[in-house]
Amino acid sequence: MKLVLKNYTLNLSHKTLIMGVLNITPDSFSDGGVYFEKNRAIEGAIQMVEDGADIIDVGGESTRPGAKEVTADEEISRVIPVIEAIAQHINVPISVDTYKAQVAHEALSSGASMVNDISGLRFDKDMPKTIAEAHGAVCIMHILGTPQNMQNNPHYDDLFAEIGNYLNEGINIALSAGISEASIVIDPGLGFGKTINHNLQILRGLHRFKQLGKLLLIGTSRKSFIGHILGGRSVDKRLMGTAATVAISILNGASIVRVHDVKEIADVVRVSDAIVRIPNA
Repeated sequence: MKLVLKNYTLNLSHKTLIMGVLNITPDSFSDGGVYFEKNRAIEGAIQMVEDGADIIDVGGESTRPGAKEVTADEEISRVIPVIEAIAQHINVPISVDTYKAQVAHEALSSGASMVNDISGLRFDKDMPKTIAEAHGAVCIMHILGTPQNMQNNPHYDDLFAEIGNYLNEGINIALSAGISEASIVIDPGLGFGKTINHNLQILRGLHRFKQLGKLLLIGTSRKSFIGHILGGRSVDKRLMGTAATVAISILNGASIVRVHDVKEIADVVRVSDAIVRIPNA
């Protein structure tokens, strides 16, 4: 399969893509503040590409549970200078992690090729049209509630059916707005309105979302459910746990993995692909 982005076409036939996380925030759960300064962000993006990233995902607002919202103007002031700068230094697509159409418009006009929308095109009614008019790609993610309340006792009567329906509706919203079939990615949203058990069920049954006919993106990197499984391990000690989830995700159908530790996870992806994707590797 191919993923068509603004100015790029990526072939996923024999390779799982790695999306490197570049948070331009002071408060993200895993790396808040690390890339908040512009020059460090540029250096970080360049290093990720050298380490094996196929896409760089730039975010200007933390969406961890209970995170404080920021205005579109503040988000734009954080991400646009970085997107403009790194677009001059790297030769891979840039994604913008936002649910605000105004931010997406500015990013797609400044060097980004994709929008990673945690709301699955639900929080801002102008988002689908904004992406379509810019010929961008989109990742439609499932979320239950909002970042402020999503972890308040999340409940599902039928986990896979409810997430699948939400993603399918998002796909139809995208298509109705004019976004290309080949430019749509889906993400079941681990940790976004999910208990630990929900997350594990999703990873175990990830292949079930393949019936929607879209490329699957999975973001498990350093998340709290990994820390819980490992006895309360801190964010900076969840690399090997993340590696296990990445390998399982690829085995179960993921086409893109969103991670912080690109260099280390690149090895995991390469070996997993040799087992799962490449005949006679």
